[in-house]
Parts: sequence; C-alpha cells; structure tokens
Amino acid sequence: MSSKDITVVHVMRHGEVDNPQGILYGRLPNYHLSELGRKMAERVAEHLARRDITHVVASPLERAQETAEPIAASHGVEVATDERLIEAENIFQGMTFGVGDGSLRRPSHWRYLRNPFRPSWGEPYVDQVVRMMNAIHAARQAASGHEAVCVSHQLPIWMVRSYVEKRRLWHDPRRRQCSLASLTSFTFEGERIVGVGYSEPARELLPADLAARSKSFGA
Repeated sequence: MSSKDITVVHVMRHGEVDNPQGILYGRLPNYHLSELGRKMAERVAEHLARRDITHVVASPLERAQETAEPIAASHGVEVATDERLIEAENIFQGMTFGVGDGSLRRPSHWRYLRNPFRPSWGEPYVDQVVRMMNAIHAARQAASGHEAVCVSHQLPIWMVRSYVEKRRLWHDPRRRQCSLASLTSFTFEGERIVGVGYSEPARELLPADLAARSKSFGA
C-alpha cells in the first residue's frame, strides 16, 4: 500500500459541558462547553496541529461544534456537520438520572429498563454502530490519503469501537474508555480498518475523579 491509501479518522468526544444541574442532556439544544471544556478543545487542537488533517466534521449539537472549532481553525478548514455523529437517543433526556434523585423511583420509568441488551431506554446499540460507521466512512472518503476528525459523543464512539474490536455491544458504562476530549483513531488501508488507537491529549485537564477512572482502565 502507498501512503495515499492510508487514511486516519480520529473520532473525538467533546469537551466538558456547562451543566451545573447534572441533567442528562442527551440531544437537547443549548448545552455548551464550559470554560474547562473550551480549554480541552484547545489542548486537542494543539496536539493535532502538526497532523495532516484535511477534514473536520461534528455532531450538530453545540458542544460538539464548539469542540471542533479550534481544530478546524488550526488547519484552515470549515467545520462540517453530520447528523449521524449525534448523541444516542435516550428516554431519560432532560432528567437527572439515578437511584437517589427520584428518576428511578417512578414506576412509569421501570418499563424502559427491562432490556439492557438493546437497550430498552433508548436508541438500539446496533443502530448507533450503523450510523457511526457510515459517518466514519464518509469522513474517510472526504480525507482520503490524509486525516479527518469527527467530533461525537461517548456512547456512540464506544459502540463503534466495540464493534470494530469485536466486543459485545452491551456493557458496563463505567468501563467505557472514552474520556472527555479523547481521541479514538481508526487507521484505514483503502476501505479497510487496520488499526484502532486511543489517546487523551487533555488528560491533565480532566476532573480528578475522571482522570483516576481513566488511569485505572489502562488508557
């Protein structure tokens, strides 16, 4: 294979969001990066500044668009939008979610928790894989022979990585290796994925509890 047949697609999770109420914001509009989140985006832009990036695309949600902006600016390209990179659909969107806050105490919610393998509370895992793979291949085509960055969200990124690495899709959410502002990088030879990498250029900016969790995972 010649170098022009090698394309790298970096799938990035957005930076920290300004969300003091702890809402499960899902696909809701008007959730923007916090000041720390903007610093994370800038840090990743610095990390990628010398890479051969010719295409930057993001989920339509504000936090993803704002994360993509400094990366695109450093490479002199515009941020494209791909709806297929959006956050996973979730019935609990707009609520706080946990045992102690009441959202799991409501009998009306229990029917959404009956099947964690699909899952029954939101967009099927398989559907997330299909749309994410299509978005990644579109980015590969747009940056053929170079590199692309796709800014998306934790669960869809973890789903597509799990699929590529041949893991089951249902999982313990606490074991996702996909920290804020992390990069999951897919290397292609032609149309075939030949390698998957993971890095955290903004790890030192992560809140202490998230950094410790990431380190324990082995990132």
